[in-house]
Amino acid sequence: MSGRREPVPFAFVAEADSFRSNVTPPPRERASVGQLAGRWLLGLTLVAGLVGSLVIGMPAMSSDPSGAGTQQSQASEGR
Repeated sequence: MSGRREPVPFAFVAEADSFRSNVTPPPRERASVGQLAGRWLLGLTLVAGLVGSLVIGMPAMSSDPSGAGTQQSQASEGR
């Protein structure tokens, strides 16, 4: 690739790199107490749901070989 720059047909595109606006954006609004409480409550609900699903799902994911042989159906007992 060559290092030279291609000519730009529009002058404003060529000057866009050096353009700086003197207009400052308005300051952000601070969240109210209710909004902050709602965000915290939503976050705690999500974390509690993830922890709860792990607690409930861990016994199903464990592979305990000793517990597998102790369960027998009534059909295997010969009744």
